Amino acid sequence: MMNTTVKKVHNYSAGPCILPKEVFEKAAAAVLDLDGSGLSILEISHRSKAFEEIMAKAQALVKELLGAPDHYQVVFLGGGASLGFHLVPVNYLREGGKAAYANTGEWAGRAVKEARSHGTVDVVASSEDRNFNYIPKGFTIPNDADYFHFTSNNTIFGTQYKAFPKSPVPVICDMSSDIFSRQVDPSEFALIYAGAQKNMGPAGATMYLMDPEKLGHTGRKISPILDLKNHAAKDSMYNTPPVYAVYVSMLNLEWLKANGGVRGAEERNAAKAHALYEAIDRLPLFTGTTEMEDRSTMNPTFVLKDASLEPAFDALWKEAGISGIRGHRSVGGYRASMYNALPLESVMVLVEVMEEFSKKNG
Repeated sequence: MMNTTVKKVHNYSAGPCILPKEVFEKAAAAVLDLDGSGLSILEISHRSKAFEEIMAKAQALVKELLGAPDHYQVVFLGGGASLGFHLVPVNYLREGGKAAYANTGEWAGRAVKEARSHGTVDVVASSEDRNFNYIPKGFTIPNDADYFHFTSNNTIFGTQYKAFPKSPVPVICDMSSDIFSRQVDPSEFALIYAGAQKNMGPAGATMYLMDPEKLGHTGRKISPILDLKNHAAKDSMYNTPPVYAVYVSMLNLEWLKANGGVRGAEERNAAKAHALYEAIDRLPLFTGTTEMEDRSTMNPTFVLKDASLEPAFDALWKEAGISGIRGHRSVGGYRASMYNALPLESVMVLVEVMEEFSKKNG
């Protein structure tokens, strides 16, 4: 007889990542039958009343949970945040103008590269000189820039802005890897955009939360499919949106609201980060890779001081049911991505593995 017992897996994947079990269950049920309609979520029309209600609820939850001003608009598009790197200069960089960027990692660097294909870019801050292991501070944003762009959390290198830069020009932020993980003030931003596949939902959707008053001032002709103003006017329905990804994002935002909202998530995330970083600092075999004051709550990175011990450590954490903690090749070592749905229980399993390994090899 087949053993149907499912082993508990502690999922530290950097993305696509862990989502709550109840979200998976509701999403799985909807693949067969959406709310008793007899139709799958995968086959309903994006113009149907059922999906219009799903989209409207997802948009409303984004604004409610983040505390966005009433006039701000939300759209869900495909293409990932990487398409967002292109949409930002297309929609905000004036013909002949310039944009200011901070480069704090792989994805911030890609945003810079994309913007340079549309005009002048002034990189006003960078941590590339130390392989992105810190967040630059005390830099000046020019008041003649059309906008300032930064990446709030750096998934690969494990750094995070703890305070957002003050800017004399409109601020745009890629919050892909820490959206909904902590409280922010959306009114400080002309645009916040984020790929869904970290704290919001599955891969396939990108959320844009924007102040419509900051759009439409570039003086350049924009293709309708790249015009954020156009997508907002059409309620994300200018073309077929990523229906299933939006639906699962809606379910996840409902879960977040029912579990204390962003404030509750921030408290849980702080407890998880404290537990893991305390172990990294306490156990002599391990060391963190970033400046302490800039450590990411979402993506702690660490290494073994003796890299020859990695195979033995890898065997131990795999045996404990831990998945996805190998570090990115740019950093090496380990990266424990701890998004909203990862429970403290999973973090303590990793801590216990680290302690056991240290006892055996210390």
